[in-house]
Amino acid sequence: MTYENLIIERDGGVAVVRINRPSALNALNLDTIKELTEVVREMEEDTNLKVVVLTGEGKAFIAGADIKQMAGFTPLEARRFAGMGHHLLDMVEASRMPYIAAVNGFALGGGCEVMMACDIVLASTKAKIGQPEINLGISPGFGGTQRLTRHVGRFKAKELLLTGDSITADEALELGLVNRVVEPDLLMDEAMELARKIASKSAVQTAFIKDLVNRGADIDLSTANALEISYFSSSFSTHDQKEGMRAFMEKRKPEFKDE
Repeated sequence: MTYENLIIERDGGVAVVRINRPSALNALNLDTIKELTEVVREMEEDTNLKVVVLTGEGKAFIAGADIKQMAGFTPLEARRFAGMGHHLLDMVEASRMPYIAAVNGFALGGGCEVMMACDIVLASTKAKIGQPEINLGISPGFGGTQRLTRHVGRFKAKELLLTGDSITADEALELGLVNRVVEPDLLMDEAMELARKIASKSAVQTAFIKDLVNRGADIDLSTANALEISYFSSSFSTHDQKEGMRAFMEKRKPEFKDE
């Protein structure tokens, strides 16, 4: 299927999704959100896919939501728009697959929110990251107030949200908001190398670990540890556990079948 605002590429078990609205700095309008939602749904059903790399065309990752479109929203239209954004990012977070954000430039507003819904973030040295919605007389609508707080803590989140200031990739790295900072011409190479490495692991355990970290972060430690015990024991019913341990003892590379 072809998309107006996206470019989709495949590399074995890795999918690369590029936001393709460079003239608008890849700003998220209604059509782009709809296309992304459809792509995420389709990829989730494709059992041959193991990892998704999300990036942007041109000099922006995603420079925010489309202000030209939002400016004329009624309150009900704004609520629908925010709901669509939340639904999309909830799908990314809940996906069985890890999403790697390759932040090649501006990741502002909705772009920062998309980035924070991903599992691993690689940022170009040229990246600018922030939640500048307050400068437009609005608050974040795609989860920015909540995910940013969970990533960097209340005090820093309030500072960034209340000033609308953007930060550099190095500053984001210090805050734990990105995993690593990469030179622009190496960004996609490193993202793909990481994606292929993860794709070579057991997809069953990839999904288990992602779910454990995401769910465990928002519940008490005792309940989270009980959940981990449940997932750990369930692993022993899978082909991948038997193959992984057999391969270790036989000193060879495991051949996972994701079952």
